[in-house]
Amino acid sequence: MTPVRHHHRLRGGWHLACLIACCLVPIAFADDAPSGPKGLQRDVIFTEYSPLSRSTELAKRLLSPLYAARMRQDLAHSGQTLREQPINLAHEHFAVYVPADVPARGYALLVFVPPWQKAIVPHGWPTILDRNGVIFVSAAESGNEENIFDRREPLALLAAHNIMRRYPVDPQRVYIGGFSGGSRVALRIALGYPDVFHGALLMGGTDPIGDVQAPLPAPDLFRQFQNSTRFVYLTGAEDSLNLDKDVGSRLALREWCVFDVDTEGMPRAGHEAADPISLDRALRALAKHEPADPVKLAGCRARIEGELTVKLQQLSDDLANGKLHDASELLLKIDSRYGGLAASRSIEAAEQIDSRR
Repeated sequence: MTPVRHHHRLRGGWHLACLIACCLVPIAFADDAPSGPKGLQRDVIFTEYSPLSRSTELAKRLLSPLYAARMRQDLAHSGQTLREQPINLAHEHFAVYVPADVPARGYALLVFVPPWQKAIVPHGWPTILDRNGVIFVSAAESGNEENIFDRREPLALLAAHNIMRRYPVDPQRVYIGGFSGGSRVALRIALGYPDVFHGALLMGGTDPIGDVQAPLPAPDLFRQFQNSTRFVYLTGAEDSLNLDKDVGSRLALREWCVFDVDTEGMPRAGHEAADPISLDRALRALAKHEPADPVKLAGCRARIEGELTVKLQQLSDDLANGKLHDASELLLKIDSRYGGLAASRSIEAAEQIDSRR
């Protein structure tokens, strides 16, 4: 089978060739959970891998179905396979900050995707992390110049996994965050891994969901994303370009039935990471999960299902009438917009189109 060809390039330098070069299991907090060193730790090396950070799992959760199918087919034709894990942890370093006092419910955890290359805790943040009982972890060589799929995303997943193995972490308060380009990566991770991350702290601009940059996951994961993911946007008041991008991102979340969203301001700030006062507000806001109104959520989901049904029926009609070009064009649009929500039908249609060419 040769899936319908489409060549998209993700922002941040990732493309299909990078894939060829190349999970987290939430842990319930227990009274006897292990607890490692406290305070600031530099050049930390982790050792444990997770099935959720495997290359195949990343592709299933973070790529559109047709893109993932194309990748598998190209690898098979070239006699290659994806590496089990894209990251060799023995070569990676992380910055970790752990508050001295363990909260009664266990620590919260913020996995931070930076735009810069060094693994650092931003100035003034430790005091705020102490105040809110939040562990911070960030990887080195995970900045904007690095590969998204092959490095930045699996590094964040492995950081969360290892911290949750070493410290008593409340699994309901595990968050992904980032600044600038890292914020865009954090959004993709939150979308693909709502069973791990229950909140996202997006600083300095981000993207909409529901396109090739941030494809929707499978229905079960997407429903969990809608139900349990809390979003907090934090962008400088003078960062007008990224404030506009945030508006588009929030509108997309609402369109896709994600309503647990908060916006915190940073007065007199430009394109910069959060100052301590703003971080404090954002972390407090992140902890305030607000479940969606069930009637509103059900109506919104019904709208999406109805729209997708119409598109899939049109695709079936085009195939039945031999309109392969029209079907191919529509299939690409469905794959880009609905992602995993249309996975089985997208792959089936791609097979039909290939078999009739």
